[in-house]
Amino acid sequence: MGASTSADSDAPITFYRLQACPYCERVARLLDEYDLDYRSRFVEPLHSRRDVVKRVAGVRTVPVVVDETTGVTMAESANIVDYLESTYGGDN
Repeated sequence: MGASTSADSDAPITFYRLQACPYCERVARLLDEYDLDYRSRFVEPLHSRRDVVKRVAGVRTVPVVVDETTGVTMAESANIVDYLESTYGGDN
């Protein structure tokens, strides 16, 4: 599994991120650790142009994860990490 960059990917998780963003990398590492199938969508570096993220999550900050399996849309890396651990982490 893992990341897919195809626009027509059937991955249940869409991950909105910036290149070289440490908060985004934290989420990416966890998605990879749990071997989750996800699609990366790299967004505009300029905060005021992140309209796609604003439409999806109501904020212009990244990272944002949309999990179609559970119906969850979430921003803020700490919240996303907590969500992924509780939803996909199992009994670690």
